[in-house]
Amino acid sequence: MKPLLYLCLGASLLDFILMGIDKRRAKTGAWRIAEKWFFLIALAGGAPGAILGMYTFRHKTLHKRFRWGLPAILVLQLATLWFRYEYAIELL
Repeated sequence: MKPLLYLCLGASLLDFILMGIDKRRAKTGAWRIAEKWFFLIALAGGAPGAILGMYTFRHKTLHKRFRWGLPAILVLQLATLWFRYEYAIELL
């Protein structure tokens, strides 16, 4: 359980930080972080941090794929965790 928790916390923190960095770069016209990285990290357990960063920094909130995709990933991850505990399946 602890490795899974640490993975989710680390990925969430990383996605949150990347949202802030990308927002700053968007304002200054600098090189941007590819959108696929936000989703890959969210799939690795960083969906909560991505969602929190999206609304904290008001970044990507008008993009439907972020507004709907990140919560969908989170719901799937929560369903997976519930399934794991309901049926005592060891993931990591």
